[in-house]
Amino acid sequence: MIDSHCHLDVAAFDADRREVLARAAAAGVHGMLIPAIRPRTWAALAALPAAHPSAPLAIAFGVHPHAVPELDAAELATVTDLTRAIAAARTPATVAVGECGLDGGTADRAAQERIFRAHIRAARALRLPLIVHVVRAHDTAPRILDEEGAAEVGGVMHSYSGSAELVAVYRDLGFAFSFAGAVTRANARRPLAAAVAVPDPLLLCETDAPDQAPGAAGRGGRSEPAMIGLVIAALARVRDRTPADLAALTVANAVRIFGVWPRSGCATDRTS
Repeated sequence: MIDSHCHLDVAAFDADRREVLARAAAAGVHGMLIPAIRPRTWAALAALPAAHPSAPLAIAFGVHPHAVPELDAAELATVTDLTRAIAAARTPATVAVGECGLDGGTADRAAQERIFRAHIRAARALRLPLIVHVVRAHDTAPRILDEEGAAEVGGVMHSYSGSAELVAVYRDLGFAFSFAGAVTRANARRPLAAAVAVPDPLLLCETDAPDQAPGAAGRGGRSEPAMIGLVIAALARVRDRTPADLAALTVANAVRIFGVWPRSGCATDRTS
C-alpha cells in the first residue's frame, strides 16, 4: 500500500514518529508521500527521509492554502520566486510540488490564487506533478489550472471534495483523485459517489495524517499511515473490488504519477 498524502513532519508526530513508521511498515505500507505546509517547515521536511532511511518516504514542497494568511516576512519572500525556492530545496526524495491550492474557508482569497498560480508555474518549470487542495473553491480551481497550463504536468486532487460530475473536468486537466478517511464514514455519500466516478488509472488513497482519521476515530482522533487499509477497504466496497486488488491498483497509480517505488527506498531520482 502507498499513502499518497500524509503530514508526518508535523508536531503531532514528534513524540512517536519512529513508532508510527514502524506501525505503517507492519501494516504493509510501502510508500508515504509527505507534502509541505509552509516554507518555514521545508528544511526539516527535506531532512526527514535521511533521518528515517528504512522508511519509504517521499516529499513535496509547497504552501498549503490554510497557511497563506499566516505567512511571515521570510515566507512571503520565498513565494515571490517559488520556482527558484523549490528548486533550491529539492532533494532526490522530492516527487511533487505542493500541497497547494484554494480553500474557501480560509482568508485572503486573492493571495491564495496568486500563490496557487505560482505553484503551477513552478511545477511546469521543474517538471513535477502537483498536489492540489481544493475545498469550497471548485468554481475557480479548474479555471486557474487551465489558464496556467497545469495539464502539462498533471498531479493529484488530494482528498477530493468535488462532485462526481466534476471528476471529468479535473480528469481532462490531467489530474488523478485521492481519497482519505472521509470515505469510511456512515454519511460519506458524496465522496463515495465521486470515488465511483474516477477511472481506475486515476485513483489514489491517502490518510491525510494526522487529520481525517477513518471510521469512528474520525471525530478528533489522530490518523496515521497504518490506517490506510481502512480507506482502501471502503473504496474497494463501492468499486466492487477486493481490498487487495484496490491496493495493487493504487500502488501502481502512485508509482506512475509520482515515481514512488514500493519496497525500494524513497522514490525515483527526479533531479536529472
